[in-house]
Amino acid sequence: MTTDTPAAKPALEPRALLQKLQALSPTFRDCKPLALRIDTSILERFPEFERKALRAALRMHTASTRYLKAVERSAERFDLDGNVAGEVTDEQRSHAATMLKERFAAAAKQQKAKREAEESERRRAEKLQQLVSKFGR
Repeated sequence: MTTDTPAAKPALEPRALLQKLQALSPTFRDCKPLALRIDTSILERFPEFERKALRAALRMHTASTRYLKAVERSAERFDLDGNVAGEVTDEQRSHAATMLKERFAAAAKQQKAKREAEESERRRAEKLQQLVSKFGR
């Protein structure tokens, strides 16, 4: 059975797509704030990219700590070629700072819970050892 549709190329996974963008674009490689609506520019330049995979790759990139730090510190946005393409507003910088604070607070809370669990386990093991010493033969 044959079909008239051309064989579909295997789509790049979002992580592989992001790695390709990092290799081809100084903006992605240097993790600079992206121009608004950069997805349109990317799809024009790379028509082989699937929109869904591109959006997932952009979400991974823009949610990274490194990217949020770049947005927090920068006043400008950049296109694929590294040229200035707009500004980062105070509201956007504030949002990035808030996201980073929340992320770091959650990580600190998780670390604290882990330390407390380890300390609790250590005390439990000590008490168990004391009981074994006291009541063991």
